[in-house]
Formats: sequence, C-alpha cells, structure tokens
Amino acid sequence: MADSLLFNPRTYDPAQFDPETRRLLRATVDWFEDRGKRRLIEDYRTRAWLADFLAFAAKEGLFATFLTPASAAGDKDQRWDTARIAALNEIFGFYGLDYWYAWQVTILGLGPVWQSDNTAARTRAAELLSQGEVFAFGLSEKTHGADIYSTDMLLTPDGNGGFSATGSKYYIGNGNAAGLVSVFGRRTDIEGPDGYVFFAADSRHSAYHLVKNVVDSSKYVSEFRLENYPVGPDDVLHTGRAAFDAALNTVNVGKFNLCTASIGICEHAMYEAITHAHNRILYGRPVTAFPHVRRELADAYVRLVGMKLFSDRAVDYFRSASPDDRRYLLFNPMTKMKVTTEGEKVIDLMWDVIAAKGFEKDTYFAQAAVEIRGLPKLEGTVHVNLALILKFMRNHLLNPAEFAPVPTRLDAADDTFLFEQGPARGLGSVRFHDWRPAYDAYAAVPNVARFREQADALCEFVTTAAPDEKQSRDLDLLLAVGQLFALVVHGQLILEQARLTDLDEDVLDELFSVLVRDFSAYAIELHGKDSATEAQQNWALGAVRRPVVDEARSGRVWERVEALSGAYEMAP
Repeated sequence: MADSLLFNPRTYDPAQFDPETRRLLRATVDWFEDRGKRRLIEDYRTRAWLADFLAFAAKEGLFATFLTPASAAGDKDQRWDTARIAALNEIFGFYGLDYWYAWQVTILGLGPVWQSDNTAARTRAAELLSQGEVFAFGLSEKTHGADIYSTDMLLTPDGNGGFSATGSKYYIGNGNAAGLVSVFGRRTDIEGPDGYVFFAADSRHSAYHLVKNVVDSSKYVSEFRLENYPVGPDDVLHTGRAAFDAALNTVNVGKFNLCTASIGICEHAMYEAITHAHNRILYGRPVTAFPHVRRELADAYVRLVGMKLFSDRAVDYFRSASPDDRRYLLFNPMTKMKVTTEGEKVIDLMWDVIAAKGFEKDTYFAQAAVEIRGLPKLEGTVHVNLALILKFMRNHLLNPAEFAPVPTRLDAADDTFLFEQGPARGLGSVRFHDWRPAYDAYAAVPNVARFREQADALCEFVTTAAPDEKQSRDLDLLLAVGQLFALVVHGQLILEQARLTDLDEDVLDELFSVLVRDFSAYAIELHGKDSATEAQQNWALGAVRRPVVDEARSGRVWERVEALSGAYEMAP
C-alpha cells in the first residue's frame, strides 16, 4: 500500500481540487512520466532549454489557468489559488528544479503586474499567459544584489510623459525568453524613495540586450542590459514607495513556493534511496538491517513528513490573510528558511546511507543533492529570513491575541489579498493566536510533551535572559536564538495540521523526538557563542533534553519507511 503522506505518481489523485485543477495536475504528472527518467536526466545533464516543457504548458493552458487572478481571468477556472500552486510546486520539484524555476520566476515577474492598477499592463500580461509565455522579475543587480535602495537601473524622463531606461540586471530567471520582464529602477530627476519605478519590458525589444546565462544549467539565470529602452505610460506598473512595496510583497508571494519544491525533490530522492539501500546486501545483510541506517532513514522520513505538514498548514494562513490578519508574514519566511533547510538535512541523511550511489549519473538523487542546496539561498538567505523571523518572536511567544480558527483552505477561491498587501512595514506589531493549545492537544504524546518543556523554557529565556541592547547588534548570537524560536513555530503548525489530518501518533512522536534533539543542539550552540552571558549559558544547558525512547514506536515507524522500497520508480 502506498504511503498516503508522500506524493507518488503511481497513485496520485488530487481529489481535493476541482475537476480542471485535477486534470491539469494529473496531465503534468503524466507528461513527465511519459517522458521517462532517461530523457529527464539527459536534459538536466546537457543543460537543455525547457522548450518542450513550455510547449506542453502552453498547450494545456497550465500557467494561464494557475497564475491569472480572477480579476484578469478569461475563463472560470483561472484564479490565483495558493493551494493548487503549492501542489504544482511539489510536482515540479519531484521531476526537476529546472522546470520549477521557469514557473517560479514567472510568478515573481507577475507579482508587480497583478499588484498594479495599470489596466493595459494587466491585460497584456493575461494575454501573454494565454499564449504560453513566461515572465521574469528584474530586481537584482550584479553590484548591489537585491539591495533595491541602490539600484543603478536609471530612468530619464523623455519629455513626453515617458522615460528612457538604461542599466543592467543580474540573476534574472527567464531573461532569455520572457514576454514581459518586471523591472525595478529609479528616476534620474527625483531623489529618494519617491523616485522608484517598476516598469514592464519585453525581452524581444531591440533595446533589450541579453548578455549571458550566469549559471551552468538549464535554468536561464540571465544578465541583461537595457540601452535607452523606451518606457511609455502603459509600461509603468508602480512609482515611488508603492514600487518598493511591490518588490517586497512580490517576494512574499514568491518565496512561499520554495518549501513545496523542496518537498518534491526530497520525495523523489527518498524513493530512490530507500529502494537502493533496502535491496543492497552488505556483509550478508540488507543495508537497512544496520541500526544507524534505520535511524538515518527514519529521521529523514519524519523530517520530510514534518516539512509537508508545516507547509500544508501554512497555505491556510496564507490564503486567509487580510489587513487584520498578517500572521502569514511569519509563516512565510518559515517555509522559505526552515522547510528548505530541513530538505537539506533529509537529503544529507539519505546520502550518508547510499554514499557513492548518490553520485551516479543515471539517478535522480545526483541532481537532487545539488538542487536542494539552492532553495535555502533563493529569495533571501537563511540568515536574512531568520533575522526577519526574530521580529515576531516576542509577540508570538508572549503576547497572543484572539483569532477565529483558520480552516483548511482547499476551496476554489481567488487569493486576492496577496496582491493587496499594502505597505511592507509594521512587522513588530503583527499579533498571533496562542501557540500553546496546539501543543496541549498532544500533551499525551511523550516527545511532544518533552518538546513543550523546551518551548516553555524559551519563553522564560525571552522574559529573563533576552539579548540586551549590545547583544541585539550581534547577529551571530541572535541567529542562534532565531533557530530556537523557529523550532517552536515549526512544531506548532505541524501539530495543527496533524490534528486536522488525524496523523498517526507514532509518526508524530518520532518526529518530535527529532525536534527535541534539534532544540538541544541549538541550545548548546547558543551556549558556545562568544557574547553569551553567564545567565544565557546556564539557560542553554538547562534547556537540553533527551527524547523519550520507545523501541516499539520506532519499529512501527520503520515499517512505514521500509515499505517505501519499490513503491515508486520512474519509467526509463
């Protein structure tokens, strides 16, 4: 019997969605399966551009259906629905991050357009999507990275209400083929934030010069340069501070996609790794007979389950967000930072087991081991997102507010708020519901109870030993604290989703035994920081816990892991 917690193309039936969504998701899986593993790997190894895939997506209207909000839709099935977008992210990750990347940067390129009041640009974008075009997000620059305060894309007024744009952009996905590139720049005649401009450019225009692909990959991560590119009124998406907010709010929408792509990568790699290990005989026994191998593979499995539970629950908060409920602003960088770094751990655990097999050119695992590294580093580094998460710590842990329960959001609704987020500030004032009831509901699960002790200890730390003013400038120390806080949030949404889905408590207990170990490890890391005070050092050692060991429970979880051997293998 297939494991219902993992995506398996053999048994995949997204019955939770409407008929057209189900058809498109299943058609996407079938396209990859029909293509076969040999072709999939060969395209990856030869850095082939994704023309065949994009032709399939255009024929099916895939991007147009999933990425056109209802306000710009041409038919009833078009909407911006984060739940089904997440499902497609997982499928793309499962088959190859290059496919996901072309889709991801299309989402980023559309962000400033769908947030704009420019009717002409919105109509043009909807038409381009219906034609199967991809999009690009022209924010980063070679010298400044994503430091948008310092952009060197300059717009000079042309005297006729438009501009002439000159400058370069770097790390711009789909820059070789985008029908529309959303480009961030600044006016030469206005200083400061009021001079920012977001405008639409066409990669086929004669004033648009493609320089190169800056990576050795099928992903076309371009450098391009505009030379006196004409920007008319119909091309201007945002001006002034609204352009700045559009940049950050677009990243808010786009970074959410990294978690489910990471999940897809890990799932495919897990089928390969466990099937290989379980059928490999070493010293007269299957590799999976060794206790350390069982522990590593079981840890990988429950970490992956935790990634899925957290991400699925975060979808609900994302879709239910409003001006009065901005909890998604914490859960979003959590999916980007925590889930993707968990993905790295999952791959590393399996790689330690399969060893040299993970390098072989005819495996999916070989590319998974490379591509999983990229996701924590996209849309802001782990450090940037940890620093962002810290802004919410005191309110989340110590100052809860009343909110109506957020239901599971699989309804066929348009997520309009994502393009109406407003000013990108005021994070310190965001309030959250009480995190404790999620833990209370599973107080009888031994390792949930053990981890709850650590979560309560973190509240004590914030109250009695929080970093002082001088330490608040020591980012190295603060990031260690951020990792501890992130674990509490991670556990909370896992438990909320476990309750909603009636998760097997053996799996939950085994997962929290891992989280207890993680919390202890980060506490010890905090203890060793140069600037940690004596009180902080004492707290850190006092927060260390040993997980509750239960051999029978671990054995039952192992049976689930063992059953993944042979459960899926991609056709040649």
